[in-house]
Amino acid sequence: MAVKTIIQALRDTMFEEMRRDERIVVLGEDVGVRGGVFRATQGLIEEFGPERVIDAPLAELSIVAVGIGLAFNGMRPIAEIQFADFIHPAFNQIVNEAARVRYRSNGDWTCPLVIRTPYGGGISGGLYHSQSVEAFFAHVPGLYVFAPSTPADMAGMLRTALRLEDPVLFLEHKKTYRLIKGEVPEEPFLVPVGKARVARQGDDVTVIAYGLMFHEAMKAAEELEGEGIRVEVIDLRTLHPLDKETILRSVEKTGKVVIVHEDNRTGGLGGEIAAIIAEEAFEWLDGPIVRVAGPDIPAVPYSRPMEHFFMPNAAKIAAAIRDLAAY
Repeated sequence: MAVKTIIQALRDTMFEEMRRDERIVVLGEDVGVRGGVFRATQGLIEEFGPERVIDAPLAELSIVAVGIGLAFNGMRPIAEIQFADFIHPAFNQIVNEAARVRYRSNGDWTCPLVIRTPYGGGISGGLYHSQSVEAFFAHVPGLYVFAPSTPADMAGMLRTALRLEDPVLFLEHKKTYRLIKGEVPEEPFLVPVGKARVARQGDDVTVIAYGLMFHEAMKAAEELEGEGIRVEVIDLRTLHPLDKETILRSVEKTGKVVIVHEDNRTGGLGGEIAAIIAEEAFEWLDGPIVRVAGPDIPAVPYSRPMEHFFMPNAAKIAAAIRDLAAY
């Protein structure tokens, strides 16, 4: 085992996978000479050269479209969108082209494309460097949506993504890049698609989260243990498809659920999870399904106090758990 930050696990895995498979190429804005704005691709161009590490123009539509073309022609591209906030010009390419090609070709064509992008707030990034876009894409059949929360999952899930024959939106919470450290096995390993992880056992309340919010949920659970409230914490890991089996098994055990995400509350992924629980686990519920989420305002504010108002955190999550546990 080696202790790594999330950004180290990401970078090391790209090195390992590009050495393993010469079909893997990386393309995106500043991924080459600069090594990416977060230095996720630092050193790749020195080892693999500009034919496999391609600095692209500021044109997200073209980055994804070129990635689709490469995938159609036997390559395994990793297309980086510098910030998830900038992914919207490529929406049509992702949703109408990459995600639907297997269906529209009756299985004759696939699109093994990984689209990496940093998402989320908490870094004083303001309007265009803090967005959470997962709900837009988790709605789309034919597209996998991954959101690893730990260094080990960052490594294992990227390896899995690079072996799939269908497109993967690979979401990386930018605040966790250097904040979160953890053990990563030295031998290559894969994380199964669509399998959540029960990170903490408990029988009073289930908390479902992902990304940065998973770590805030863990802090809240640790705090509440001292108050006699035993919280089970689920890290979703894969946002599409969702691991319904793990979710429902935990709800059956605890009877109470808090769903946490940083994205806006209305239309967020938490609503879909709540609907699944309401439809398939209603008889096990001992209280209302609770959501802790970002408010319905257009963006994460730039100012620190207002950003703090927007972002869910351990204190807000703990307060919601306390209220539900007492219901």
